[in-house]
Amino acid sequence: MNLTDYRRTARAWLVANTPSDDRPQGDPTARAKEFMAKLYDAGYSGITWPRQWGGQGLTQAEERAFAAEATHFTLPLYVFSIGLGMTGPTLVDRGTDEQRARFVRPLLRGEEIWCQLFSEPGAGSDVAALQTRAVRDGGGWIVSGQKVWTSVAQYADWGLLLARTDVDVPKHKGLTMFVVDMRHPGVTVRPLRDMSGRANFNEIFFDDVPIPDEHRVGEVNDGWSVAVTTLLHERLSISAGVGMGGQKDNPASVAALREVLDTSDPLVRDELVELHIRSRALALFNQRLAQETNAGVFPGARGSAAKLLLAELYLFQADLATRLAGPASVVGGHPLGHALSLAPGMALGGGTNEIMRNIIGDRVLNLPPEPRVDKTVPFKDLKVGTQT
Repeated sequence: MNLTDYRRTARAWLVANTPSDDRPQGDPTARAKEFMAKLYDAGYSGITWPRQWGGQGLTQAEERAFAAEATHFTLPLYVFSIGLGMTGPTLVDRGTDEQRARFVRPLLRGEEIWCQLFSEPGAGSDVAALQTRAVRDGGGWIVSGQKVWTSVAQYADWGLLLARTDVDVPKHKGLTMFVVDMRHPGVTVRPLRDMSGRANFNEIFFDDVPIPDEHRVGEVNDGWSVAVTTLLHERLSISAGVGMGGQKDNPASVAALREVLDTSDPLVRDELVELHIRSRALALFNQRLAQETNAGVFPGARGSAAKLLLAELYLFQADLATRLAGPASVVGGHPLGHALSLAPGMALGGGTNEIMRNIIGDRVLNLPPEPRVDKTVPFKDLKVGTQT
């Protein structure tokens, strides 16, 4: 099927199957799973993922064609965002064949929801300082500790967990990645309310949670390299799709602002043009990274540039919308209020802007790295977080 026909077929499917806004109320997660199953069965979930693990085995061209059509609809995919953008690609890249066979297809079909368990109260941007412990127990592991700022954990069936397995080596060298059962009774999920007034994140407590060794992803104490794979996918997935003509429900998008502002003012038009240029520049950069990935050239640290550009775009967009719409935009339930309150978080999630700049300078521009005093010190000798 050529791309024109593929896009036409995708558009017709979306028109016929995307839930309407006036759909009867009910369990939103159940409705999302129902839609995800239809999406997969129609061939629009995991478009570029390997066919042998449940994907469609197509190219980035088909994925971009579908994404372009999807921007005109509100797809109920939020609860699957972590699995599709971060944990699933990590399993495809670094998991065993048994793990791929067990987890990837149910993830793509929406039968199971995933979360990512990295950040801790004392280990945010410095993830390698985490203290959640995984201790050998016969043929498996026992995990105890706390994670924080975890999206969709309240819905998740499985989580990708980074835990410390050796305190006698430097912090980056004593970590191991696991798949953890989020339904185990030793896992406690508590909501965290942010300044938007919503509980978009959670904190998680693990109390002697068993994990079989077959759920270990990668080698023991090589979890940092697996985490780097996840973080690269995270930064790419966060920034992907921006500027492709959509942002249908974003009241701060160019299209939405044009509807409520006086565009006869040339200064307003100039501001909107600047927003459009920034959005399209990021979209084209992401498109290039996707094409390189499809050709077998992994973007590596340049994914951090995409994430940094997105964070700066959101902050610029929020500032612009506030200036043009006026003070009323942040009070009284104005549609822009929620969008504006979320903008600062984009400069934190997936790594702060400062961390992104360090990565770009060190690994893309080959600038001298910042001095580090902890790279060769055993973790047990460091004073990090709440550790004494």
